[in-house]
Amino acid sequence: MTVNSTNHGGRWLVRRPLLVIALSAGIAALTAAGTATRPIGTARVHDHLSSPDAVALRLLGAPSAAARTKPETPADRAIQFETLLGHHSILAADMMRARLRADPDFAQAADAALSKNTAALSGLVEVLAGDKAEYQFGYLWKTHIQALFNYARGLADHDTAVREAARKSLLDYEGRLASFFAGLSHGRLDPVTARAAVTMHVDHLLRQADAYAQHDYVTAGALYRQSYDHTFGLGKAIASAVLTPAQAATLAAPDWTLRSELARLLGEHVALAVGAMRSGYAHWPDFTAVAGSLNANTLDLTGAIDGIFGAPAAHAFQPLWADHVDQLIRYTAAVAGHNDGQRRAAVARLGEFEQQFAAFLDGATAHRLAASAMARGMAMHDQMLMRQIDAFAAKKYQQAHDIAYTTYTDAGGYSGVLGAAFAATTMARAPRGGIQTGYGGMATLVERR
Repeated sequence: MTVNSTNHGGRWLVRRPLLVIALSAGIAALTAAGTATRPIGTARVHDHLSSPDAVALRLLGAPSAAARTKPETPADRAIQFETLLGHHSILAADMMRARLRADPDFAQAADAALSKNTAALSGLVEVLAGDKAEYQFGYLWKTHIQALFNYARGLADHDTAVREAARKSLLDYEGRLASFFAGLSHGRLDPVTARAAVTMHVDHLLRQADAYAQHDYVTAGALYRQSYDHTFGLGKAIASAVLTPAQAATLAAPDWTLRSELARLLGEHVALAVGAMRSGYAHWPDFTAVAGSLNANTLDLTGAIDGIFGAPAAHAFQPLWADHVDQLIRYTAAVAGHNDGQRRAAVARLGEFEQQFAAFLDGATAHRLAASAMARGMAMHDQMLMRQIDAFAAKKYQQAHDIAYTTYTDAGGYSGVLGAAFAATTMARAPRGGIQTGYGGMATLVERR
């Protein structure tokens, strides 16, 4: 995806029309298209991925006691699964790039984040299919990650033998993992289709590493986004096949579709914001490309707002969100330049954004999202992004990764809060008749998912 943007004193201004979010449905679309879109909770899982209610408690204040004890639904678990798989794609690409840049301390911290993500995925598989399935999945997934690391090592060292050995290992892994997921689905997931989807996931990661090694950062950035999009969607496809047909049917509901899309877009925002901040601080040569990807995500979020609330809301949203991104980059520049005045100015402007954005959400949802609660949530989001770059600047890479990991996780829960209010707002203004009459402003998202 090409983004035309202009840098004015560090400010990245979007110069493209609004986008309409393209949402596909099912694993067949994952394998047919080059860029596709797009199970039972335990304490172990929640060590790594908070439930939406837990995130609401932390971000927005304490909801009712009923909300705190509300059991998770199959739709909640599907959101967790696709969010975790999408995060795997981000963490794997970041680990490979760190190896290519010869950042051993940073690469080690990235590997630790991948291990945390793997443990969370394994926890979901364990509860869904038992200890044996968890062990089998864990072994295959760790082998996959090790092969990706070896591939990046071969690229960095210009060692063709190491790279080809890693590729061969990944080919074997693809078939075995596809068979594993097909087995869990009791025949609902075709092994050939599953393998094609897993192969595409690996192909995206290898090609983005190849492009990064060749200093083709624009191509690497495009593949980074495609990989995330595809793998996030792969999570839905697997969850839909592994859940019972009755449970999987809930994933086609428009409110779930909206929540899933928000989780994808907000999770990508976190990943790209973290990437741009770190690249800007460290003067990595990929900064311009990462900033362009972050702009593209802003356009996609704007397109979602357009589809839900209409063009006037989208025009109000875009400059607010772009300024939010801009101030995060300004904060990073201040940290890099040891400029306390500029740092305080960025923090103050973010505080203004948080109030303005909260008021925007309150108005757009007809007061279903209280401005005070939204401001608290956005303040925590911004504070965590600033804390991770502070830790990165202090060379506390493990701490930086831990904070970024939690920030990404919270985005999934935050999407549940926003999605519920957005869905209620659009359904309230929709004419009677449900899907036949378009679900109000959700029609664009629902029909194209």
